[in-house]
Order: sequence, then structure tokens, then C-alpha cells
Amino acid sequence: MRMARRMRAARSPDALSSNKLAVLGHLYRGGPGTPGELAEAENQRPQSLTRVFAELEAAGLISRARGDHDRRQVVLTITEQGVAALRRDMGERDAWLAGALGGLSETERDVLRIAARLMERLTE
Repeated sequence: MRMARRMRAARSPDALSSNKLAVLGHLYRGGPGTPGELAEAENQRPQSLTRVFAELEAAGLISRARGDHDRRQVVLTITEQGVAALRRDMGERDAWLAGALGGLSETERDVLRIAARLMERLTE
């Protein structure tokens, strides 16, 4: 939790919210999805993300379209602007993390790599 707070503090003031980044990241990695699929992936209710979806769409970061198989269904897709915004945020985070890791020894960085793989397994 402390690491997440520290990384958030290092972001620019106009950075996207965590929820917005989670939605963009999911769409970037997994391709188009329905609001329900995105909410489930983030362990939230679709209604909780309605405003996030609307704001991302208004900013041109995602687009909405009707489903091919079920025209009642809405499918969300990340736009080129959304990819650029996600990359910008990741770049800021990566720059901060690279600076922080620069002060560690090679052995300490190896330990973190192992811990990261273990934490990834735990989240699956």
C-alpha cells in the first residue's frame, strides 16, 4: 500500500485516476470488452464504473459501439488517444521507479524480480 501511495504521489497532478488507468490498461491488454467484463476484472459493479466510462469516452480515450452478436450490448474499445494517455502515465511511473531502483544493488534488484513474479502468481 505504501508503495502504491508513493507511486501515485510521484504522478503529475493532471494524471488519470486509478480507475481510469485500470480500464484503459484492461482494454489495452485484453482488447475490447463490455462494461460488465471490465467491472468484473476490476472486482467492481458496472454501475460503479459508469461515470469512469463516460469521462473516458468524453475525453476521447475510449469509444463505445454496439456488439456484433447482440446489438443491445455495448462494447468499449481503447482509442489511439487512450493508448497515448496510458503510455504517458506508464512512462512517468517507469521513470520514477527506475530512479528508485537505481539506488539498489544488483542483488537487491534480483530479490525484487523474484518477489514480483511471486506476487504476480498470487494475484492469479
